[in-house]
Amino acid sequence: MPAQPLKGIRVLDLSRVLAGPWCSQQLADLGAEVLKIERPHEGDDTRRWGPPWLGDTQEAAYYLSTNRGKQSVTIDMATPEGQQLLHELVKHCDVVLENFKVGGLKKYHLDYDSLKAIKPDLIYCSITGFGQDGPYAERAGYDFMIQGMGGLMSLTGKPDAEGGEPVKVGVAFVDIFTGLYAANAIMAALWQRERTKQGVYIDLALLDVQVGVLANQALNYLTSGHAPQRLGNAHPNIVPYQAFATQDGHIILAVGNDTQFKRFCEVAGQPAIGQDARFSSNALRVENRQVLVPMIQQLMTQKTTAQWLQALETVGVPCGPINTLDQVFADPQVQHRGVELHYAHPLVDEVKLVSNPIRFDGEALNAPVPPPLLGEHTSEVLKRLLQLDAAELAALRAKKVI
Repeated sequence: MPAQPLKGIRVLDLSRVLAGPWCSQQLADLGAEVLKIERPHEGDDTRRWGPPWLGDTQEAAYYLSTNRGKQSVTIDMATPEGQQLLHELVKHCDVVLENFKVGGLKKYHLDYDSLKAIKPDLIYCSITGFGQDGPYAERAGYDFMIQGMGGLMSLTGKPDAEGGEPVKVGVAFVDIFTGLYAANAIMAALWQRERTKQGVYIDLALLDVQVGVLANQALNYLTSGHAPQRLGNAHPNIVPYQAFATQDGHIILAVGNDTQFKRFCEVAGQPAIGQDARFSSNALRVENRQVLVPMIQQLMTQKTTAQWLQALETVGVPCGPINTLDQVFADPQVQHRGVELHYAHPLVDEVKLVSNPIRFDGEALNAPVPPPLLGEHTSEVLKRLLQLDAAELAALRAKKVI
């Protein structure tokens, strides 16, 4: 059994789609008990975001990617009875996580003020597109549009001169990062509560996160006053650090210092380039990239990808292939690290998932159960935490509250 550092923490998860569920999956992997509250007969939108599906079932791959380790409890929060059930559950929880629009839960009496009155030391995390205040606060926010608004797409894609256009990242980059920030914030709040006995309201915005993870590119602008432009696969601050075509494909060359550059030039049979004054430092290579990069590209086409990988790895020059996902999961390092997980599933023989990358004492931290079926744990949770009996559960089902 892997370590469970958050064992004993219970999360009432009112979120859906990706940013919130990614956060709660992280918490579940770390040992928290996560009660995933879903609409009766409908559930999280991502359950229907297929194909692909899990075998012949109606469990979408998208849903499976972000809901490991949770317990699905179906409650209609639009009904007074449903709200009462959630109020009772909050008494038994440490954290509430939600990603409704600003003020969207107030009409259900599930906003922070309403729930804090029930449980004063509650940690309540809200995820929205633009935060709880400001001129855009009332707007809905989605990953794709935030990648555009937050500047990422102005940095991603080939330059205009090469016929390029702004391009989004191939996964929901902003949602994933927001989920990770949310998990970090919740864990910090739990630690703070240990000392102060006080809860806290956490306000996370997709736009804030997107701008926050611009990292060196944000500082490139703030330091120089010049907005960075799209460079395709090239790096704004390091040269050569990009993808190059080879004799039979492509390779990533990631030269991080002057010594590595000289080694590359020697392996490429052109040591004179490594001694050229124009390229003697990274700053000069960045300044003269328009001269240097075509020279390197010509050299790279003289060998196959495999030949370059073997030659460069031998002398310690960082490089790598550009793998498709079938190649990723067949990679011996990925296989050795156990990144692909296999879980028993009630509808099929097994479901394949991706491991949490966190390891404690050499062991990956993954929740022991797969993503739940819709409403799979409703009766068990309401019996265990609220002591509802069979007759009470039947009455709630008859009213379509659960």
